[in-house]
Amino acid sequence: MRRPLAFLAAALLVGAFAVPASAADGDEEFTIKDPRITESSGLAASRLHPGIYWTHNDSDDGAYLYAVDSATGETVATITMAGVGSPRDVEAISIGPDNQIYVGDIGDNLGGTWPYVWIYRLPEPKNLRDQTVRATQYVVKYSDGARDAESLVVHPKTGRVYIVDKNEKGGHLYEGPAELSPTGSNVFKPVAAVPDLEATDATLSPDAEHLVVRSYFGAIAYDWNGGKIKKRERLGVPFLGQGESVTYTADGKKLMYGAEGADSPVEPQDAPGSGGSGSPSGSGSSAASDGAGGDGLTGNLKTGAIAVAVACAALFGLRGLRRRRR
Repeated sequence: MRRPLAFLAAALLVGAFAVPASAADGDEEFTIKDPRITESSGLAASRLHPGIYWTHNDSDDGAYLYAVDSATGETVATITMAGVGSPRDVEAISIGPDNQIYVGDIGDNLGGTWPYVWIYRLPEPKNLRDQTVRATQYVVKYSDGARDAESLVVHPKTGRVYIVDKNEKGGHLYEGPAELSPTGSNVFKPVAAVPDLEATDATLSPDAEHLVVRSYFGAIAYDWNGGKIKKRERLGVPFLGQGESVTYTADGKKLMYGAEGADSPVEPQDAPGSGGSGSPSGSGSSAASDGAGGDGLTGNLKTGAIAVAVACAALFGLRGLRRRRR
């Protein structure tokens, strides 16, 4: 019996200290390494390709989307959108039902004077390779006049599109039509105030329960409440430079924050209500999300230590039982 017991203990010890390959889940920090991406203004976690994040440059880049592998930071596919003309100020990206990618050409560098902006929709490619994909273009207007905006979210179940405008004094959540029409104009109407925040991006949780709106230096989490949002808590965000993007991970457990600039970093924080450090008053800092407790052990090591203790107890218990049976 000694040899089987020894093998059992060894197996338990190996399993206890094995660190999950979470990079494949896309919830680890990474750096966008593509030299073409110098103004990453939006971020969206792929549900079709685990660990892949879609991003794009701000203005003056063209109709391009980039699929970045969070395990390496490298671009694994470049998508050229066909049928959309020349984008003016692409500021946001989101993924809706049926893996449809929505791109928000909704920025207004002229301070909210353009009479209309655009949204593009295209299917997320099943194969990640450089390719051209035809997109549908939608004309967007606001019921209360032109404005600047950098935040777009798509309801993961209904496909309805929402925009948060950018204003130093706070903006509003705008609701689009139940279905966007490729002909004519799609009028977005304000449905809720988003005060105390100059919104640079927003993200809706995969279960459509929570909305997070970020600014350059902070973020606010809301209960979605059917679009009648209710403030939940203020979040701390990692300082990465010009903070321009945020997205939920595909499983909804983390928020991934990004910034503009060459070699721009993307860092995770626990999402509100995930049981981690996504708590009020800025406790969602990088230090708070590393799983360290008062005993100085990180989450993985602490779990490993407990498993080792259980394995040893089981091993010595079985040996004691053998001795008593003799």
